[in-house]
Amino acid sequence: MESQNLADFPRPVHHRIPNFKGSYLACQNIKELEAFARTWNIKVGPDKPLEGVRLLALQSHRTLLVPTPRLRTGLFNKIIPPPGAMKDILRKCATSQGVRNYSVPVGLDSRVLVDLVVVGSVAVSEQGWRIGKGEGYADLEYAMMVSMGAVCEETPVVTVVHDCQVVNIPEALLEDHDLTVDYVLTPTRIITTGCRRPKPKGITWCKISPEMLERIPVLRSLRHREQQAGKDVTLHGEQQHLWEAGSKHTAPPSAGQRPQDAPQPMEGSVPAACSGLHREGLPPNAAALPAATIHVSNLPAGARVSELKRALRERGATPLHLTWQGPRRPALLAFRDLAAAEQAITCLQGLRLGASTLQVELVRQLRDK
Repeated sequence: MESQNLADFPRPVHHRIPNFKGSYLACQNIKELEAFARTWNIKVGPDKPLEGVRLLALQSHRTLLVPTPRLRTGLFNKIIPPPGAMKDILRKCATSQGVRNYSVPVGLDSRVLVDLVVVGSVAVSEQGWRIGKGEGYADLEYAMMVSMGAVCEETPVVTVVHDCQVVNIPEALLEDHDLTVDYVLTPTRIITTGCRRPKPKGITWCKISPEMLERIPVLRSLRHREQQAGKDVTLHGEQQHLWEAGSKHTAPPSAGQRPQDAPQPMEGSVPAACSGLHREGLPPNAAALPAATIHVSNLPAGARVSELKRALRERGATPLHLTWQGPRRPALLAFRDLAAAEQAITCLQGLRLGASTLQVELVRQLRDK
C-alpha cells in the first residue's frame, strides 16, 4: 500500500491497521447492509480507517461503543456527543481524540447487547478469514464480549479494507480463537462472505499469558467471574510446573523399550484392572483413562516424547499426565477435568510435528455398558 501510494494518514502503515485512500467511501457502504439498518448498539474498532463508520453511527443516533486502546482501562467506552452537536463536533467525536474526550466507560455489569461489530483488518479473504496486525486485540475483544453476554454467534461482524487487502488466506492459518467476518466493505465492493466457520465461543484462557492478564484489568475481572462459575481458567504455561514435576515420577521402561518411549503415568492414573476402553486404536490392555483425556495420533515416525512435550508447552497445553506409547501409537494427555481438556483441544488445533499434522481428540470412557 505504501509503494503504490494507496496508504493514508497515519503513515507509514506498517505495524498498524492501515488507513487508506477511499476509507470514508468504503465506510459509506455499511448503510447498504440490512444488518446496519436494524442496528441500535454498534461496536466499532478505534482504527483510523473505521472513522467513517463511527461518524455514521453518531449521525444516525445509534449507540457507539469503541474499545479502549489495548484494553488498558476497560473493554469499551460509550461515545456521548455534547447535546445538540452539529456535524463538525460529531466528526471530532468520531476521531481517536473524540473517543478520549467524549466517552464514558461501559462496565461488565452494564448488560449491553451489541447488534453489530466492526473491526479493522490488515488482510481479509472473500471467505471471511481475517488477519489483524498480530497482537490479537480484536479477537480478544470479541471473546470478552461473548464472555459478558454482549454478543452471540448470530451477531454480524464487518470489516472495512481497501480492495488490495482482499486476498486469498489459507484456512489452515486460522485457529479457533480467530475472529471471522460476515461482510467486507471496500471502496468498490460489498462482499457477503457467507462464512460458516464458528466464531470464538469465549476467552481461550490457555492462550492468555500471565503478562497479558497483568496488563488488562478487565480481563482479570472476567477471569475471576469465570473461575467463580467453575470454568477452567488456566493460563498459558500455568500447568507446566505441575506437568514437569509429575514427569519425574515416570515408571521405568520395560525390557526392550527405549527410555524416551516409556509410558509416563503420574499421580491420578486409573488401574489397568478398570480398563473398559477399546477405541481409536488403543491397545486392549491399555489402562482405563480418566474422563478428561486427550488422544493424540498421527505422530510422525521417529517422534520423541520430548518433541511432543515442547510442542505442547509452546501451545500452552501442558497436561497433568502424559502417557507415551511410542511414535506409532497414540499419546494420551490427562487433564484434571473435562473443561480443561476441551480448552486444550482448542489450543492444539493444527499442531504439527515435522510434516505431520497431529490428530487431537477427546476420549470419553464408555459408561453404563
